[in-house]
Amino acid sequence: MADPAPTISTHVLDTGLGRPAAGVSVTLYRLGEDGRPLRVSQALTDGDGRIADLLGRPLVPGEYRIRFDVADRGKFFSAVSIDLRVDDPRRSYHVPLLLAPFGLTTYRGT
Repeated sequence: MADPAPTISTHVLDTGLGRPAAGVSVTLYRLGEDGRPLRVSQALTDGDGRIADLLGRPLVPGEYRIRFDVADRGKFFSAVSIDLRVDDPRRSYHVPLLLAPFGLTTYRGT
């Protein structure tokens, strides 16, 4: 059996409400050598606040940006952008976002 294709995934949790953040619009960009973002995909988080694969194409090394549109989740943050570097295109990258009314946390998940 072949190894599954590497992915970039996310899981958004609304820690203020204590539940997954369903219906969050998430856009993945690959940053060009000039730093300009080139849109790769856009999707909505599912009922569990997850998007299993934002790539939909082979993963290549480089700089990426994940943008979360969270304007309808509160009054303070309207969007959150996270830039990450992909060095090893053979592994998957999981980027969770824990969102609260006046704070947020992210980390490299597994």
